[in-house]
Amino acid sequence: MRDMLAVDGNEQHHATVVTPTFSVVAPVFNEEQILPEFYRRVVAVLEPLGEPFELVLVNDGSRDQSPDVMRQLHEHDPRVKVISFSRNFGHQIAITAGTDYAQGQAVVVIDSDLQDPPEVIPQLIERWREGYQLVYAVRAERVGETWFKKTTATFFYRLIAQITSVDIPVDTGDFRLMDRRVVNALSQTREYHRFVRGLSAWVGFKQTGVPYRRDARVSGNTKYPLRKMIRFALDGITSFSYLPLQLATYVGFLIAGISTIGMILAIILRLSGLDDMLKGQATTLVSVLFLGGVQLIFLGIIGEYLGRIYDEVKRRPLYIVAETCGVEEQTTHGTGPLR
Repeated sequence: MRDMLAVDGNEQHHATVVTPTFSVVAPVFNEEQILPEFYRRVVAVLEPLGEPFELVLVNDGSRDQSPDVMRQLHEHDPRVKVISFSRNFGHQIAITAGTDYAQGQAVVVIDSDLQDPPEVIPQLIERWREGYQLVYAVRAERVGETWFKKTTATFFYRLIAQITSVDIPVDTGDFRLMDRRVVNALSQTREYHRFVRGLSAWVGFKQTGVPYRRDARVSGNTKYPLRKMIRFALDGITSFSYLPLQLATYVGFLIAGISTIGMILAIILRLSGLDDMLKGQATTLVSVLFLGGVQLIFLGIIGEYLGRIYDEVKRRPLYIVAETCGVEEQTTHGTGPLR
């Protein structure tokens, strides 16, 4: 394992505790095969900058050997900090925990599957040094993704840009750099169903984008199958838009208007003696089924919002930390290490 973790053939040990300038936060879920290479590439990018940094790995309930690999990384290099959840809490919650624990003046959020290349981080830092407080990476090209995923992603980003009051950049994921002021502001938002890329845009500050080429996964399977993608899209829409609820009102007025026109036409036909075409139950049955379907759809939409309200009022912690390596116990936002 040591050979896998070596950088340029030498072990790196930094026992001196210093406040990092940069923190790299990476959620981890079943990435044992990728973690050593991810660590190597992040260190290779940050060390030439000549400033202290830390790599915060958040184990989101991995079921493979990822926790063991993360511990070995920490033992090999104390700049690697490990946070392990008591179970799987989800990708967005893992990002939140990582930013809660990160100490850097600039915090970079990046996935550990190497689809987002660490080599882009210096470009984000360069824009940060120019005075931007939120620098997001824009996916100019997406390699190794299916036509369906690219199409649905494109549609989703443009839809949410149209229906929300927050200017959420299109074609961006969670790969971004946030200034300490942005991180502190973000830490005050503790909603349960989190859409971090929307929240980071919502807090404001000076923002800009850096285009990059998103690579295919090095190994392993995607952690966002269709079911999770749909749930994630719902979280984004319901977190920043009331349009689905407003649609109930719009459709109600539309159906009421159509019904009024239909009633007037029925009266005219009856008075003119042409009401034979209105006889029979088919028209009535179709109308009732249509209205029933519309009502059930909007009851479901209301239920989605109501369920989110229910989750918020329970006020459970966003995550529970079972174990940490190299970080101070954190009890302000989540629940600290179990003892």
